[in-house]
Amino acid sequence: MSESVESRLQPGSQTSLRNANQRRVLDTVRRHGRLTQAQISRRTALAPSTVSNIVHELIGAGLLAAESDGAGRRGQLIGFRGSAGHVVGIDVGHRHVTVAVADLNQRILAQRRHDLPEDHRFEDDLELVGRSLETLLRSRGIPRAGLLAAGLTLPAPVDLEGRLVGASTMLPAWDGIGVREEAARRLALPVVVENDANAGALGEHAWGAGRGAQHMVYLKVGHGVGAGLILNGVLFRGAAGSAGEIGHTTVDEHGRVCRCGNRGCLETYVSSGEVTRLLAGTHGPDLTVPGLVAAAAAGDVGCGRVLGDTGRLLGAAVAGLCNTVDPELVVVGGEIAEAGDLLLGPLRETVSRHAIRGNVRGLRIEPARLGIEAHVAGAVVLALQHAELPAGAVPGG
Repeated sequence: MSESVESRLQPGSQTSLRNANQRRVLDTVRRHGRLTQAQISRRTALAPSTVSNIVHELIGAGLLAAESDGAGRRGQLIGFRGSAGHVVGIDVGHRHVTVAVADLNQRILAQRRHDLPEDHRFEDDLELVGRSLETLLRSRGIPRAGLLAAGLTLPAPVDLEGRLVGASTMLPAWDGIGVREEAARRLALPVVVENDANAGALGEHAWGAGRGAQHMVYLKVGHGVGAGLILNGVLFRGAAGSAGEIGHTTVDEHGRVCRCGNRGCLETYVSSGEVTRLLAGTHGPDLTVPGLVAAAAAGDVGCGRVLGDTGRLLGAAVAGLCNTVDPELVVVGGEIAEAGDLLLGPLRETVSRHAIRGNVRGLRIEPARLGIEAHVAGAVVLALQHAELPAGAVPGG
């Protein structure tokens, strides 16, 4: 029995204590996915007998279910029944939107990705999200009424209140919109809004290369450049919510003007548009990042040189970040990370040269395991973190 819970309850309030413990068990399974009863006991600090009684009651109420993990009865995994509810993950990029539906056991059941026109607008984007969501729900036979929350990620800084910062230059189509409130109204769901690099960090930490890491940096390199920071096992957002804007680190104060208004930002050298622009004269104006990566892998000297230079520029910025937050892992995401060691080799070498040696002696630098799906996976994690079961769904709740 947890003394911290008991101390917050009125003496003798056994019903309140039982309800609080039920909520702790449900929140633990919701945040971490299917667990054994022993794991639930450790994570909640509740006695094994208390967990056993609560799990039995919640199974009887139709909220939880037990599945064998192949290790016998004591190894059964406890998770939510499919009927307990679902969440939605939405990743809006500069030229795409991805919508996913997941159950409360952290399993993505269905998802769809759509391309967006260059001049896409907020209203059109959310209308497309709504249509895509209805299609996904029908395909899986999921009732609309069972949706509990949605996570929405965007390629712009997001403050602690879920408002975009500097959207007029970062994401003009969404500028001036009360995103959380308007998205919640249009989707008829509670919505939490997050920057895409932060979402990528959450996705890779939950299901990708960052599983088990306590101190991790997720580096998103695409149309923009940003970093998501996992410190002490949780997302670090900073005082205003905009931590990790590494793409706007000044590389050359006399360089080109960045979309943020400053000169010579890292983003003006290593974003997807910039690296392909460098090769437009020799490889044509229609070269894409996947095309660049494929050509470099096939031995194209020019493409290989651009990837190496990109890795070195990123490495200098990552070295400074490592000196500041001392991570154990850096995960590199975005289409350009598919280049593997053509990019990561120079990046690792530069980090090793410029970072404090003690800070990077055991540092791992790896490509994102989830690839371009990391952001929508992070949107699902956000939704799961904020999903609330209806009060009537919990016995005595």
